[in-house]
Amino acid sequence: MLNSDTRLYALFGDPVSHSLGPVMHNAAFAEGQINAVYLAFRVSKIEQAVDAVRNLNIAGASVTIPHKETVIPFLDEVDDLAREMGAVNTIVNLDGKLVGYNTDARGAVDPIEEVCDLAGKRVVIIGAGGAARAVAFGVKQKGAALFMVNRSEERGRELARELGATFIYKEDLVRVDPEIVINATSVGMAPKTRDIPLDPGILKSSMIVMDIVYTPVRTALIRAAMEKGCVVIDGLSMFVNQGAAQFELFTGTKAPKETMKNSLIKVIENR
Repeated sequence: MLNSDTRLYALFGDPVSHSLGPVMHNAAFAEGQINAVYLAFRVSKIEQAVDAVRNLNIAGASVTIPHKETVIPFLDEVDDLAREMGAVNTIVNLDGKLVGYNTDARGAVDPIEEVCDLAGKRVVIIGAGGAARAVAFGVKQKGAALFMVNRSEERGRELARELGATFIYKEDLVRVDPEIVINATSVGMAPKTRDIPLDPGILKSSMIVMDIVYTPVRTALIRAAMEKGCVVIDGLSMFVNQGAAQFELFTGTKAPKETMKNSLIKVIENR
């Protein structure tokens, strides 16, 4: 029940109408019987949104595209990991002190480490945008040998240089013989569900294949990987894990991951 004691949490981004963050976080609040609500706000000027957090005593906020980098100067403190990544996706209001964190890297790494140790593994990441950066940062931190593939060679090489990774072309995938392949682009996202970011012929049963796209949950890449007998990690896993890490920063309590994931599956299936 909403009342004067209800804590408000927000999502700041542009656009935000597609986001399933409110579904996931509100399901978690309900499960934990926490008097809080999470709402999405389309924000064009992030400085004004941060002012609103202060002036309205908003308890915390998620930050998404295009504000993850530009929000940093308006915060009182930024966690070391977020500072090193150069991006914040979570703001926590600690009695008026706004602290920035980044849970994206953990969101990507945790599901992979549930099935293998990343240290020393040959990992190929497809993409060079914000999501690819977060995934690559987390993977690199765990000691993997990182290779980057991107449609724009210039952008791909730049990110690879920043992270100490190796840029390769798609045709080099067979030579690299990756143990883990991660799609960190929007290729395969609805409505273009038949699109796939690589030649499925390079997939082998010994590989782990992850896709950050979660609409649909079984993308063309995930389906192709399953047919080859690969271990697959769908996009919901990363989304839920980064959201769970946010929830724990927001509330100081353990996140109900299964409830969060099931709430998303229900909405996606109904769509």
